Amino acid sequence: MRIFKSRAVRAITTAVAVGLIATGCSSDRDGGDAKGGDKDTFVFAGAGDPGSLDPALASDGETFRVTRQAFEALLEHESGGTELVGGLAEKWSSDEAGKVWTFNLRQNVKFHDGEAFNAAAVCANYDHWFNWKGTYQSSAVSYYWQTIMGGFAKNEDAEAPKPNYKSCTAKDENTAVIEVNEPSANLPGGFSLQALAIHSPKALKEYEKQDATAKGDAITYPKYSQEAGTVAGTGPYKIVKWNKGNKEVSLERFDDYWGEKAKVKNLVFRTISTEETRRQALQAGDIDGYDLVAPADVTTLEKEGYEVPTRDVFNIFYLGMSQSANPALKKPEVRQAITQAIDRENLVNTQLPEGGKVATQFMPDTVAGFSDKVKTYPFDTAKAKDLLKQAGEEKLSIDFCYPTEVTRPYMPAPQDMFELMKADLEKAGITVKPKAMKWAPDYLDATEAGSCALHMLGWTGDFNDGYNFIGTWFAGPDKQWGFKDQKVFDAVNAASKVTDQNARTEAYKKANEAIAEYIPGVPISSSPPAIAFAKNVNPPKVSPLTQEHFNEVSFK
Repeated sequence: MRIFKSRAVRAITTAVAVGLIATGCSSDRDGGDAKGGDKDTFVFAGAGDPGSLDPALASDGETFRVTRQAFEALLEHESGGTELVGGLAEKWSSDEAGKVWTFNLRQNVKFHDGEAFNAAAVCANYDHWFNWKGTYQSSAVSYYWQTIMGGFAKNEDAEAPKPNYKSCTAKDENTAVIEVNEPSANLPGGFSLQALAIHSPKALKEYEKQDATAKGDAITYPKYSQEAGTVAGTGPYKIVKWNKGNKEVSLERFDDYWGEKAKVKNLVFRTISTEETRRQALQAGDIDGYDLVAPADVTTLEKEGYEVPTRDVFNIFYLGMSQSANPALKKPEVRQAITQAIDRENLVNTQLPEGGKVATQFMPDTVAGFSDKVKTYPFDTAKAKDLLKQAGEEKLSIDFCYPTEVTRPYMPAPQDMFELMKADLEKAGITVKPKAMKWAPDYLDATEAGSCALHMLGWTGDFNDGYNFIGTWFAGPDKQWGFKDQKVFDAVNAASKVTDQNARTEAYKKANEAIAEYIPGVPISSSPPAIAFAKNVNPPKVSPLTQEHFNEVSFK
């Protein structure tokens, strides 16, 4: 998510979504506040607003943090880890070719609206997505469906990929069989995504009465996805209210949940966009926890007695280069010069929490396929100057976009990180033109369109497969990078089609080596983001995928 998706470079824009505005106020809480004696409500602060209450329409971690408590997919990840485990499917298997996936479903599972969960419900969801039309086929709306399953029954968008989804069959009430046209490294991991979580068939019928619409680049979500009341999953909480004025989504325990019941009755997610304001809200007792703790605040909070667990490393932060935005970047010497001008070790030491690592490739070393043989480009200002001279670009001037009003797991302080890289580039003789842009939608739209010559982005993995990292950017031409190097694309795609896990890992290593040789951008670092909780809270297990389950939370 994983832009937090998740995909970070593919955020959904919407005419109705509100901005990421810092707020220090707190609204009335059902059942009292964090300082009182009523422990029926847990309030958690994230850095941004969710975009939709239907996770199928989303691609960002703030949305998925909310919806994950209410919706479940066929597969899940073990609590606190990256291993795939049963979700709504107790068991799963595939044929030898990796094209036919069989799911043995849990029994006695109910949706929030009282409907029964079964194989027909699974197929209703997959066929619903496959038959999307109009604006739903936009990559901004259906990014994850297109990433995992390709295009649609009838592709209307010229950019939509060829469909890989073939069919879903309810073999019997408790057995669903999903067939794809070609094996994919995205499976079975893709079956765990929130974007492919299962909804009540009754709710789906209501969804289908409403359309998403687009005007230019602005997407207007269907009404059901912006108001609580229609969406219905099978999770331990049900969504009951979205107060956009107070920037809060409220959930209530689902007492008919098939698994372990939530320990706290009410769950509230509140948007507080700045690190400092989130910390102050926790210290004041206005909230019970928050995400993306500033590295400098970790020790302070721990000394004050707060719970501040740190997630394992499972992300990558990078400096992107758009060759279409600045022709000088088409020269390999220029790309290498920029790479060697950046003091990545200083960035890690000064900006990241303990445990942060300098990156050498576009995946963390915790993912199978990380290569020890990639070509590296150590920090060397003199070498950078020499490379620019060789390229005839001693007077290189370049736009450098950076985001405002945001904190990401891989990027705790965007402006500070920008300033350090800007200073490094200027020492190498490069003239940097700063372009500060609001994170959503301006910055994300600009980077996705390839409008920013240099830009800062990153990625937290959705599941533990190398293709979920390098395939996100380098499986084919992408406007963000603006290059066409078939050697890179072939290496990445060759890895994705290998079904043997050991052979696939070796193929990913070769792909990483090809990417490093080409230098499409600069992998900067991987970071272990911290999450904070009040002194009276028993936290959930923290997830390297940022997939915490808040039904595990309780008060001491």
